[in-house]
Amino acid sequence: MNLSRLDLNLVVALRALLEERNVTRAGERIGLSQPAMSAALSRLRRHFDDELLARTGNAYELTPLGVALRDRSATACDLLERVFASQADFDPAAETREFTLLASDYGAAVFGAALARALHREAPGIRLVFQHPAPSVVENTATVLSTVDGLLMPHGVIDGLPAVDLFSDRWLCLVADDHPEVGDELTLDHLARLPWAVYQRPYDAPAARQLSMIGISPRVEVSVQTFQLLPHMIEGTHRIAMIQERLARKAVRSAAVRVLPCPFEAVPVREAMWWHPVHAQDAAHIWLREKAAEVGAMLTANGDGNVLKQREGASRAAAPR
Repeated sequence: MNLSRLDLNLVVALRALLEERNVTRAGERIGLSQPAMSAALSRLRRHFDDELLARTGNAYELTPLGVALRDRSATACDLLERVFASQADFDPAAETREFTLLASDYGAAVFGAALARALHREAPGIRLVFQHPAPSVVENTATVLSTVDGLLMPHGVIDGLPAVDLFSDRWLCLVADDHPEVGDELTLDHLARLPWAVYQRPYDAPAARQLSMIGISPRVEVSVQTFQLLPHMIEGTHRIAMIQERLARKAVRSAAVRVLPCPFEAVPVREAMWWHPVHAQDAAHIWLREKAAEVGAMLTANGDGNVLKQREGASRAAAPR
């Protein structure tokens, strides 16, 4: 396909037509008259040798090719917008820009909050948007990353794309404060026998992956889509959960739970921000990557202490004298 022979305005028209499924509404959306939009649809039909929109009664339905092109045209438009928004110079204190990062609630709460504080002080015109990644992010990582500014995810899930390393974290276990079977430490028998609450994504289930390495299949009673729900699924039950230490610091304040070491060598978390090479020379994105590295280094340096020691100290202080 020779792109120089294509009218790239047709990509915008194609997206509007396939999403609106109505010539008039599609024209209003992108500022074209109804005759101009009809002419664009005719050109698109000739190019693809397909109706794209097929009339059914008083409405239009997408053809199979139209369905396939709907998401592709949206991705193409998003990518074109980012290409033409690229800048040779960037002054964070004076300019406006919106950065979109895909992140789990853990990544947004631990790193995203720290990044947002730094930007609040240094770049008041910058907006951050955090979105939960869809399962397709692992199947089509490059395509998804071409339309956003970054993906916060630990090493070990995706590869082959550039990344900025942020910080490390370790896994701990959660049990209820009043758990009748667990004392000051967990055993492998506890992990195998007691029920679990887990953070479950099709492509990244940390507890199941960690436990499978030591031959344990957790008996899952509750599965949630955010790490920050885990403490509330543990409180007042016999369940166990695994949670990152940096998030555990918040967990012990929000629910009646105890934090205990894992009774096995859990593989630590190495969080990174992954990005697409299309952003490589964009001055604004270069600044974002540098700022992300700075914030990650600050988190690593600050540490915030050992949550297990904090918990033990709080328990001793609360004990009667």
